[in-house]
Amino acid sequence: MRKDFVANWRGSFLTGLAVVLPGVITLAVIKWLFGTIASFTDSLLFFLPQRWTHEDHGRGAMFWYWSVGAFVVALVLVTLAGILTRYYVGKQVIAWLDAAMLRVPLLNKIYGTIKQVNEAFSTGGKTSFKTVVLVEFPRAGSYSVGFITSDQNQALEQKTGKKLVNVFIPTTPNPTSGFLILMPENEVTKLDMSVAEGIKYIISLGAISPEASPTEKRPNS
Repeated sequence: MRKDFVANWRGSFLTGLAVVLPGVITLAVIKWLFGTIASFTDSLLFFLPQRWTHEDHGRGAMFWYWSVGAFVVALVLVTLAGILTRYYVGKQVIAWLDAAMLRVPLLNKIYGTIKQVNEAFSTGGKTSFKTVVLVEFPRAGSYSVGFITSDQNQALEQKTGKKLVNVFIPTTPNPTSGFLILMPENEVTKLDMSVAEGIKYIISLGAISPEASPTEKRPNS
């Protein structure tokens, strides 16, 4: 009797966990994301007295509704910046600020690198994080799912004598970290899979298998 009760409880618990867990994780991710963004956007309300915006008469954390307001202010400012780029005066101001950032020692290295990465993704290159591939990694005979981030490696190709592609291999279940490897193009298998499907496959630890087949296989050696 006791074993039946434990077995029934365990089955009910696991079923309930499967139902509740996706919602809990989603809410946790949203809370973390909002907290991360708020740590930057809260500073936009610097002109207001902290006794209005923060708990414990200005000595505690910011009230959540003021954080939401700061986030809305950030959205408005970003939208205005986008509108300004449509006009000559706005373009000139942005170009002046851009040039000023690139003249500051040390800061120009960080800003220049981030600007190049942003342009690489925003301009929508031919393969910039749009192609899901299969590569032999971390050793021959074992395979990993990755994403081609660039196929422009002229300087490195001159050294190796091979056509190379940059492949980012995310870790699981956290795809925001991973490995960048340079692979010969003929050793990369392109998959008929969207980036969203590839990320879903990685986050799920392979439990959600995409219904896709290789569209381009490396030639036999």
